[in-house]
Amino acid sequence: MNDFARSVGAAFALIGEADSELVGIVALSVRVSLTASIVALLIGAPFGALLAIARFRGRQVIIVLTNALLGLPPVVVGLALYLLLSRSGPLGAAGLLFTPAAMVIAQTLLATPIVVALVHRPASLLWAEYGDLARIDGLSVLRSMGLLFALGRTSLLTAFLAAFGRAIAEVGAIIVVGGNIRGFTRTMTTAIALETSKGDLPLALGLGLILLALSVAVSTVAFLLVGRVGEK
Repeated sequence: MNDFARSVGAAFALIGEADSELVGIVALSVRVSLTASIVALLIGAPFGALLAIARFRGRQVIIVLTNALLGLPPVVVGLALYLLLSRSGPLGAAGLLFTPAAMVIAQTLLATPIVVALVHRPASLLWAEYGDLARIDGLSVLRSMGLLFALGRTSLLTAFLAAFGRAIAEVGAIIVVGGNIRGFTRTMTTAIALETSKGDLPLALGLGLILLALSVAVSTVAFLLVGRVGEK
């Protein structure tokens, strides 16, 4: 118990001192996860809305596959990307392996199915209600998607925050493609795993407390914004 108390005290001390290594790890984690979440939203939201509007052969199969990808193992994604980005891989010439860019790609692949699913479901309900009016007004597919986004702002916000939560908590894929290089590709989750295995509990606990605080802050902001959107 005394060791635990000392570790917690040391963790708070590290946070209070704003240790340069800790700040760098947190900053990289937020930057990579935020970028991946934005890219996932830009890709997944239009695709989710399109699945709600369009009717074409194979649509149901795509919906099923998209939902199946929600449980995609992160390590498998990391391995597939590693094979693509390694020197002997088809994209090896890009030199992306063991860089923050590779980590963004990995997190985007994991977050995009979440965005598609969370946008498609409410968009389908909205389209069932407003689709006939949109067709009568002669709205194009793009304008119809814009209508769904305007009516479903809450679902877009929820999808983005869910993608960010998935991305910032990721460990397996980004270790494989990022390499957990100190000062370059080390994020909060990979650092927590490494420092815990090394027995450096103060740094691991400090990062864990910051990650927990970020998660609570994101959830709080989401709740407040969704409430404000719902009142309008």
